[in-house]
Amino acid sequence: MHILRLQSLILTIVIFLVAPIGFAQNIQQICPPNWWTGMNDPSVQLMIHGENIANYNLKVNYPGVEVFAVTKVENPNYVFVDLIMGENLKPGTMNLEFSNGTSVFTQPFVINQREKRSMDYGLDSKDFIYLIMPDRFANGDTTNDVASDMYEKYYGRTSLTARHGGDIQGIINHLDYIKNLGVTAVWCTPLLENNQEEWSYHGYAATDHYKVDKRFGSNELYKKYASESHKRNMKVVMDIVPNHCGSQHWMIKDLPMKDWVHQWDTYTKTNYRTPALLDQYGSEHDKKLMLDGWFDKHMPDLNQQNPFVAKYLIQNYIWWVEYAQVDGFRIDTYTYNDLKFMQDAATAIFNEYPGLGMFAETWVDGVGVQGYFNGNNNLNTGYNSLLPGVTDFELLWSINNMVQKPFGWTDGLGSIYLKLTQDYLYGDANKNVTFLGNHDLSRFFSVAGEDVNKMKLATTFILTTRGIPQWYYGDEILMKNFTNPDGKVREDFPGGWQGDSINKFKVENLRGDEKDYFNYVKTLANYRKISVPITQGKLMQFVPYDGVYVYFRYTDTQCVMVIMNTTDKPVDLSTKNYAERMKGFTKGKNIMTKVELTNLNSIAIPAMSAQVLELR
Repeated sequence: MHILRLQSLILTIVIFLVAPIGFAQNIQQICPPNWWTGMNDPSVQLMIHGENIANYNLKVNYPGVEVFAVTKVENPNYVFVDLIMGENLKPGTMNLEFSNGTSVFTQPFVINQREKRSMDYGLDSKDFIYLIMPDRFANGDTTNDVASDMYEKYYGRTSLTARHGGDIQGIINHLDYIKNLGVTAVWCTPLLENNQEEWSYHGYAATDHYKVDKRFGSNELYKKYASESHKRNMKVVMDIVPNHCGSQHWMIKDLPMKDWVHQWDTYTKTNYRTPALLDQYGSEHDKKLMLDGWFDKHMPDLNQQNPFVAKYLIQNYIWWVEYAQVDGFRIDTYTYNDLKFMQDAATAIFNEYPGLGMFAETWVDGVGVQGYFNGNNNLNTGYNSLLPGVTDFELLWSINNMVQKPFGWTDGLGSIYLKLTQDYLYGDANKNVTFLGNHDLSRFFSVAGEDVNKMKLATTFILTTRGIPQWYYGDEILMKNFTNPDGKVREDFPGGWQGDSINKFKVENLRGDEKDYFNYVKTLANYRKISVPITQGKLMQFVPYDGVYVYFRYTDTQCVMVIMNTTDKPVDLSTKNYAERMKGFTKGKNIMTKVELTNLNSIAIPAMSAQVLELR
């Protein structure tokens, strides 16, 4: 009996020595976590992270997969494996076999069949984008409000800087509200895990590039959100942050190599001076500060000139498009990135998804500076970002001017006119994203002095001029405040939380100006969806006079006339100056009031108002 027990014990020890060791003991992360067959680029680089994983040899035995290179770096907790996926690769589970002479273990790596997309992807001037800050929009699942194992604790909704509990389920619950407003695409600020000690709600300091923050939901729920959006013919825009990540990111706490991030002798912040990148008189010192300086202490600046960093980021973006069927990217802090890397990233993404929607945050001053980052621009700089469009801050500054200053040669409507005359600098201004506000700017209702008429003027302009209009959540119900601090312009949408005193997702709960303005936005945005001249036609503008600005959106057979009166007096507008564009049209319809105009020789325009006329 004792001999049998001894034999059994010896057998158990032998099995323990040669048996596979669990994933958690050896490998902490594999990035990307899976891949697909049928990709245009057959190469995949796995970043494998685990304690002393570099001490193991790796073998892969899967039909159609070739190990092209295994690279060990200065940190033995990392190994980079380059794989070639053959044309005849079949979906299945591939085993990564690790051995070091004394122990052996395997780690499964799933290869999925590439999915056929359910709808066309990309963004163009037919779209209307709705921007949501998920933590502040709606709380659809109260069970994920508190995550006791994460650094930042839940302080409740009274704190402007802490998490309030909004999540992906809250967005799903209100997709019909968004669609009914006339929206065709939704951009959420980043949903990736941000396990930082403070300010984690905004999402711009990722601590895991492949994981949705569990306080927002899960990867699976994000995929469901995309599916539910597509069912409603709405597109999904993902916010990506190539420039930096969070200081608590697992790869920052255990750097693969020292130059994974830009290193300085002491903490060095970017100078935020984008013009330094294209200044013909500029210094290399200023350029380096702009590109390599850190955005903030808790946001390490990623070194995209390191080929492993570059590959890691590019594969991550492709992974999310394929995993969740994302339709487009908004690229955060674009101008702070290595520009060659951004060019390479665009090339790789478009290689897999030609026509994917992409626009870059270009918070700059000067059309020439902004135009530099628009792909195929007409500037003699030698740089082509390949980007279809950029966020049109330059046009926003002119819209702000219009509602804050009286009409003049370069002010008010004069500023808008002059800005649009410089559209020749862009490759295609129709793919620039126009807007009145976002999560970093004062609410436009406050910028306009809480004047609803000025709000309507600006709204009419961005929904009828060239470009892709973008809307900030809550502006449709006249939410207000200035960015002092940022939290004041990131307030909760009333009714997004159980127990809110009023639910403004329900139109019947809106009062006075709120209801009037909401219906104005809804009517105009939904008309825009069906108006071929506005969404696909050309733009012709006329020099503004005496505070009145007239422009047309037109095709060969259709025409929409927009008249903006920024004076405090009604105007009887003679149309003789606009004959070249109105030729052949004898009547029109006011799309807001539905009033038919049978005489177009003179059009009455009330003070501080706009009219959108469908000419017939």
